[in-house]
Amino acid sequence: MKLERRRKLVTYLNILDRPVRFNPFVFSRTFLLWAVVGLIGGVIAGVYWISLEFFTQQLTIFEGWQVIPVMGICGLLAGLIIHFIGDPGEIHLIVNNIRFNKGKLDPKNNPSMILSSLLCIASGGSLGPEAPLIQVTGSTGTWIGKLFRLKGEALRSLSIAGMASGFTALFGAPLGGSLFALEILHHKHAVEYYQAIIPALVASCFSYLVFALIIHLGLGPVWDLSAYEYSGIFDFAYAVLFAVIGAFLGWVFIFCAKFFKSVFEKGQWPIYIKTLIGGVLLGIIAFYFPLTRYFGHHEINELLSGHFSLTLLFAILIFKIIAISITVTSGWRGGFIIPLFFVGATLGLIIHQLFPSINLTLAVVCCMASINACVTRTPMSTTILLGTLTGFGHLIPILFASLTGYFLAPKIPFIGAQMEKE
Repeated sequence: MKLERRRKLVTYLNILDRPVRFNPFVFSRTFLLWAVVGLIGGVIAGVYWISLEFFTQQLTIFEGWQVIPVMGICGLLAGLIIHFIGDPGEIHLIVNNIRFNKGKLDPKNNPSMILSSLLCIASGGSLGPEAPLIQVTGSTGTWIGKLFRLKGEALRSLSIAGMASGFTALFGAPLGGSLFALEILHHKHAVEYYQAIIPALVASCFSYLVFALIIHLGLGPVWDLSAYEYSGIFDFAYAVLFAVIGAFLGWVFIFCAKFFKSVFEKGQWPIYIKTLIGGVLLGIIAFYFPLTRYFGHHEINELLSGHFSLTLLFAILIFKIIAISITVTSGWRGGFIIPLFFVGATLGLIIHQLFPSINLTLAVVCCMASINACVTRTPMSTTILLGTLTGFGHLIPILFASLTGYFLAPKIPFIGAQMEKE
């Protein structure tokens, strides 16, 4: 013990003996690296978003029965791209590479991910652009880190900073996007990669600025919910109750996804046959329930502003879960965070119709928080993201709901790479 103390003392004295440098601030050259990653990430996200909107507009002209062959053809094309260019993997692979592959994301998968995801999302698949964005921006962080010969945690932190810049561009929430990039990597110890929090925040802020300039993004909520007024301590009990129902729906989604995964795996078809079948099935669902088409970014507002019967809401809820499950398991590319928010919003509307005295905004936001936290195991970032996206200024009820969904999640996570490595 004495020897150890002496070593620490000598180290401390050596630090004191070092000459004082000109820069007396925390700011350093590494800040510029984080900023560059964020700037590039914002440009990538902006270009991707503009491209996605362009292709979506071209494909929205097909309506009615036409959505079935269109989605089938787009699924086939996406599958052929993956088959011939390479499999870019899914969110499971991204999490696995950050945790167990020294924080490296391979840029060689980007062309396949970009092309296939644009086809899948623009044609109406029930997955969003978050997975493609974090793969491309995260791998950009890895590439810049290798360019400057970074290793170990420094390289991992830059990859995570790139991921955070992608999340932030999509959600328009630098703090929530940064925490999501960290929190989704591990289901048990959310602070395992705490060293990356400042790089992620810096990259997110710069990414947000560039993305906002490119697509003319403004401040304010994305989804239109009526103002929430706190009515008393029982609101927290309601938040937990809504969250329990939302967590149950999270379990339903997970089991539904596992069922379709076993079906597609049992067939042992080539990837392009899976994506073709998936596209046809998704087209049939979209034909009967058009609101289930696409990943929900704009559809949530249609859902909230519409006047749907209870029967139709139940049908939309069930078939949206089926649509997300088919999209996830049939080889289509994208992310399921915003689609899960859509499911939560539908559940909140159903609860409100069954019990009109219940505050609609509280029910919707708590259900959205719970189901997402249950599936992705990200209670902290889910709380902040939903506060930003919905304008729900009272974060505590959302936090109650997020934590309830998190602790009621299945022991085996839906994102398999979140499990502890033996």
